[in-house]
Amino acid sequence: MASSGKNESTPKEDTIPSLTKEAATLKEKLEEERRILHDVELSVVASRLDPLPPISLKPRRILKGHQGKVLCLDWARDQRHMVTSSQDGKVIVWDAFTNTKEHSITMPTTWVMACAYAPSSTMVACGGLDNKCSVYQLSQEEDLSSKKRAVAMHTSYVSCSTFLNSDQQILTGSGDSTCALWDVESGQLLQSFHGHNADVMGIDLSPSEACNTFVSGGCDKQALVWDMRTGQCVQSFEGHESDLNAVRFLPSGDAFATASDDASCRLYDLRADREINCYSKESIIFGATSLDFSLSGRMLFVGYNDYSVNIWDTLKGVRLTMLFGHENRVSCLRVSPDGTALCTGSWDYTLRVWA
Repeated sequence: MASSGKNESTPKEDTIPSLTKEAATLKEKLEEERRILHDVELSVVASRLDPLPPISLKPRRILKGHQGKVLCLDWARDQRHMVTSSQDGKVIVWDAFTNTKEHSITMPTTWVMACAYAPSSTMVACGGLDNKCSVYQLSQEEDLSSKKRAVAMHTSYVSCSTFLNSDQQILTGSGDSTCALWDVESGQLLQSFHGHNADVMGIDLSPSEACNTFVSGGCDKQALVWDMRTGQCVQSFEGHESDLNAVRFLPSGDAFATASDDASCRLYDLRADREINCYSKESIIFGATSLDFSLSGRMLFVGYNDYSVNIWDTLKGVRLTMLFGHENRVSCLRVSPDGTALCTGSWDYTLRVWA
């Protein structure tokens, strides 16, 4: 019997309204499944915990040497040395114990927005408005320019950088809305990461041993989690109302925090695939620029545009105390590798080491 060429039942034509309705239905089902799975909220669990004892941090060192706004800092793994970068085009390597400058590197551009110490503590990386990330081998020579090696090249400014678990690879974020993984020795691009719709402002590696995952935050208000092996975005998180300036993994690697121009910080859990805490107060109206966790992860240190540093209880979501001392916005901060000190950098040209 010859076929008529027509199906017995004509499928419903896919139109934009029907697809939009289907997407909304699927989203509702997803949210319902999430509600079923997350029957216990973090706030409920945290309410059973004892509050933290009073915290007293005092500035033990004031590092003066930059002639412009301090933009970035990173500790060496020896827990003694730091590298800092500034609007003045200088990168300085410090001995934080003695306040001495061990190296001063003059970059070919101002606004050096990114700097990082290598795991071996024998080299530093830095970059900024020159669209490059350059690596300098630290030595006893006064002029380190001969030890310079250009590693990364973006099509816009380099906003952030970090070495992986060895000196051989470095990860960068850029104003060109991408992140990239580079081989330090050859300068070869190993993997690029495309997913943000605006400038990438912060990146952080997962503390897991495999080190195959990192998170990035950008001016598109999104935080994206990436698989470095494939270059694919594996999770995305929203919720902020303005640019993200910094991202930082919880020491356990199961969650990460974000700092935003909307004056809030948020904690996202990778396993739950959602936001589990928000750190904000009505009295805080200035943007959060930078953040880092204590070694245990129980405390969250956040720098703000109002010159202050707020310390939050990560679990309870309450502010524990505030640090004052800088005379302009706190642009960067980082807890030392052993957790005994906090360093803050500011647009007042100085850095302070708190303990």
